[in-house]
Amino acid sequence: MDWSSERVVVTGGAGFLGGFVVEELRRRGAREILVPRSRDYDLVEMSAVRALYRDTQPTLLVHLAARVGGIGANRDNPGRFFYDNLMMGVQLLEVGRQVGLRKLVALGTICAYPKHCPVPFKEEDLWNGYPEETNAPYGLAKKMLLVQSQAYRQQYGFDSVVLFPVNLYGPGDNFDLHTSHVIPALIRKCVEARERGDRRIVAWGTGAASREFLHARDAAEGIVDAAERYDESEPVNLGAGFEIKIRDLVPLVARLCRFEGEIVWDASRPDGQPRRMLDTSRALREFGWKARIPFEEGLRETVEWFEKHRK
Repeated sequence: MDWSSERVVVTGGAGFLGGFVVEELRRRGAREILVPRSRDYDLVEMSAVRALYRDTQPTLLVHLAARVGGIGANRDNPGRFFYDNLMMGVQLLEVGRQVGLRKLVALGTICAYPKHCPVPFKEEDLWNGYPEETNAPYGLAKKMLLVQSQAYRQQYGFDSVVLFPVNLYGPGDNFDLHTSHVIPALIRKCVEARERGDRRIVAWGTGAASREFLHARDAAEGIVDAAERYDESEPVNLGAGFEIKIRDLVPLVARLCRFEGEIVWDASRPDGQPRRMLDTSRALREFGWKARIPFEEGLRETVEWFEKHRK
């Protein structure tokens, strides 16, 4: 792919992951990168989607925009998370097909996988059960991207790719305690507890659940690699290839944040999906991608970014 001749639209390009994707596109030589803002284009509305394509005339569209949050936000907004994510994806693909978009790369979510899925999660397991309940509306809405991508390739020959990343983290993440995922929430809790001189922090759940975490910079490289080299509608996982229990993650984050107090587990809060870890062999085989950033190194970078930028 000659990036200098591409006109790339990145929905969600002003967000956390989007910033890394835009940076990676520029690094590879892309000159025309357009980042629509939600105040100008509400992608839940078909009229706005049509206007976006008309105004930007992309050759490639990378769809990262999502209504997303942690367990609490998913539990409080199941209807909104389902509808908004479903409509954004459905309409971007449909209008892209209508106007002759050359390629669309869309991001699914690990929340689309069944609640009780064999570990590591393989792409062929996506349909072998219902997702974890607190994330199911969001996960199912994003999984419809895959259904539509495969149907449109079959009927119309439309080139679209759907990638399924694990939980992302890194500098610039969302650190709002109500809407953030586990790593930024823990970092903020630990740093602020240390500064206040608190003797303990409260962590959600029992700590028994496990997660896999992928640095957003690694994820961005995988997304752009897929745009360059992958031209199928079979789903592809993006993960880091390791699993860590939350009971081990919390003290690790506390140490990097220099918080020395007690960790108290609130078992009345949900754990979410019991285990998460992806098989990433398809990404390596199909377009040569593999995560590179060691987890503790990425965590340390994220903690340093938060302490520097939060004020």
